[in-house]
Amino acid sequence: MTYIVVDACIRCKYMDCVEVCPVDCFYEGENMLVIHPDECIDCGVCEPECPVEAIKPDTEDDPDGKWLKLNSDFAKTWPNITRMKEPPADREKFAQETGKLEKYFNPAPGEGD
Repeated sequence: MTYIVVDACIRCKYMDCVEVCPVDCFYEGENMLVIHPDECIDCGVCEPECPVEAIKPDTEDDPDGKWLKLNSDFAKTWPNITRMKEPPADREKFAQETGKLEKYFNPAPGEGD
């Protein structure tokens, strides 16, 4: 098992999770984070840190495995992030919204550390 980041992170991008990750397996996109599944040690310390519950075990992925694939693919191209930064100013506006992948996902990389 590994942990994955799902669409609740999009446009919220809280980064409390990166501060507690013992193996630095988070990668930063323009408007969300992902977890590299080959680096995640399944410790689970990041899951309760996310205020919008965007981190899930891969056993809770969609039946087609789309979130595991998205995390895996973008972790290979986005920069690593190991320190918490300020989340987007408008994050509260998007915190409870669903279906954000189709509406807002941006494949552009973030800044990383």
